Amino acid sequence: MISWNLRIIGILGSVALLALILELVRRRQLKEEYTVLWVLTGLVLLLFAAWEGLLRDVRNLIGASSEASTLYFFGLIFVVALLMHFTVRVSRLERRVVAMMQEIALLGASNRNGTRNGDGGAPDGPGDAPEKLHALPDAASHAKRASG
Repeated sequence: MISWNLRIIGILGSVALLALILELVRRRQLKEEYTVLWVLTGLVLLLFAAWEGLLRDVRNLIGASSEASTLYFFGLIFVVALLMHFTVRVSRLERRVVAMMQEIALLGASNRNGTRNGDGGAPDGPGDAPEKLHALPDAASHAKRASG
């Protein structure tokens, strides 16, 4: 059983977490897609702290030896799931950055060669190579400098 002092600290900590989440959303520093996850986390922590028998029942359900080890177990699962999610997002963003770098290098090379848009003329629209693109190195010269 959790002492009343620890229970009050848990309730105050959960309420502080929920207030922090709302403030971060208000300042637009936390995207809405993560807001749901963090609000649910704060509410679950608040439920565990406020509802005396809930944590004990969950402990008995999973066969843990103490309520603290139950919280650590679910905290560890939460952190591993969050790390997996961010690893997938970073990998996806890395692939996009590499593809964009290759596209910029190709546009820069075609700009220097005067073969923009296949006719050597000016760009047709906003998707075409910008005028300052000639300052970027092409992929071949960049690869030579990196290996040498």
